[in-house]
Amino acid sequence: MTKTLMFSDRHTPEAVNAAAAAENAGFLSGDFEISVVQMPHGIPKWHLVNDFLGYRKRVFIDELDWQLNQFEGIEYEQYDTFDAVYVVAHRGPEVCGGARLRQTDRVNGTGSSMYSYMIRDAHLGMLPGMPTDLCFEEPPQSRKIWELTRLATSQSFQITKSVLHGANRFLRTQTAEHCFFLGSPAFMRMARSMGFAPAPLGPVVSNRDGRFIAFSCPVNY
Repeated sequence: MTKTLMFSDRHTPEAVNAAAAAENAGFLSGDFEISVVQMPHGIPKWHLVNDFLGYRKRVFIDELDWQLNQFEGIEYEQYDTFDAVYVVAHRGPEVCGGARLRQTDRVNGTGSSMYSYMIRDAHLGMLPGMPTDLCFEEPPQSRKIWELTRLATSQSFQITKSVLHGANRFLRTQTAEHCFFLGSPAFMRMARSMGFAPAPLGPVVSNRDGRFIAFSCPVNY
C-alpha cells in the first residue's frame, strides 16, 4: 500500500457543493461534537482529520496490533485521499472517534496502482492479506453508493452511534442510496439494532486481524 497521500483535483461545482453540505452535516451529541470534513471547505477543520489518523494508529496498530501503514504517529493508506470524507467525533480539539467515507465511483492512483474503494479492491485481489471471497459478486461503482470504513471509536456505544448517524446524515445530502460497510458480524448486528437494514454482500471471512463481513445498508431518509 502506498505511503503517500494522493491529491484529487475534484474541485468541481459538485464537489464544492458537497463540501458545503458536509460542513452543515455536523451536530452536537451529548458532551461531544460530530464534524463532517471534506475538501475544499473543510480546510479550517483539517486538523481533525490528521488527529483522527493518529487516533486510528492508536486503536488499530497499538491496541489491536493490525499490520497497517504508519508514519510519524498516524495510520493511513491509499484510500485516505483529499476526495474522502471524514466523520469525526471530538470533544473540543480532542478526537474520540470517527470513520471514513468514499464514493464508490472514485478512482485514485496511476498506472497499475489504480484504486477505487476497499471492498471492491479486496474482491479484485488488489489488497495483499485481504480475502478475495469478500463478496458474492463484483462490487459496483456508482455515485449513488458510498463506502464507510476505518470506523474507530472508544468503547462508547453513543459515540459509535453518533458517527454512523452523522455519516447517514451526510449521505442524505448527497442523495446517496446505499452505503457499504466492512466490519465484524457484531457490527452488522449493531447496525440493525440502530434501525438500519443491513444485507450481506458476501460471507463472513477472516484473516490475521479477525473475522469480518462486507454488507450494504440503504441510506435512511
